[in-house]
Amino acid sequence: MALVKRRLTLLAALVSAIALVASGCGSSDESSSSSSDTSPTAEWANSLCTVLVTWTSAMSSIGGSLTSSGLSKEGLTSAADDVKSANEDLVAGLSGLGKPDTEAGQEAKNSLDQLSEDLKTDTQKIQDAVDGATGLSGVLSAVPVVTATLTTMGSQLSSTFQGLEQLDAKGELKDAFEQSSACKDLVPPGS
Repeated sequence: MALVKRRLTLLAALVSAIALVASGCGSSDESSSSSSDTSPTAEWANSLCTVLVTWTSAMSSIGGSLTSSGLSKEGLTSAADDVKSANEDLVAGLSGLGKPDTEAGQEAKNSLDQLSEDLKTDTQKIQDAVDGATGLSGVLSAVPVVTATLTTMGSQLSSTFQGLEQLDAKGELKDAFEQSSACKDLVPPGS
């Protein structure tokens, strides 16, 4: 039973950690001023961060429900359904963004499109692992697949934002993220 509790705690921690990965977007610089005249790029950044804030909130909630529900097929199924829903909402939000009005706007859009495809694949991996789980041993076998896939999602988000930073030679996206109030919500306090 100790192994089951440890795996459940690990799963919940990974879900919560993924929620923090998106904090690579935005700035902790409180001195940035936002103008009431936001540029199209700032509006794009704000929309991106808004969908990420919603997603991170959902992922944190999933982590909390996993911890409180215990390790069971029903709990794991519910968490997988919630991950699927959160990822579908994120993918829909990303696809609705279009491209930012920057020199590398198309490349940024392509990066987000690739992230969307990766999240769809990840969602299916989680769903397949949970659907195939029968009994406690099946649930215990599904947990490492789910945790590894959640870790992969976090890495994909992180690498996507690193890629956006590399595309931003003129600092247009950085400025837009700093102007966005939604992006400030992604930055953990004190960072």
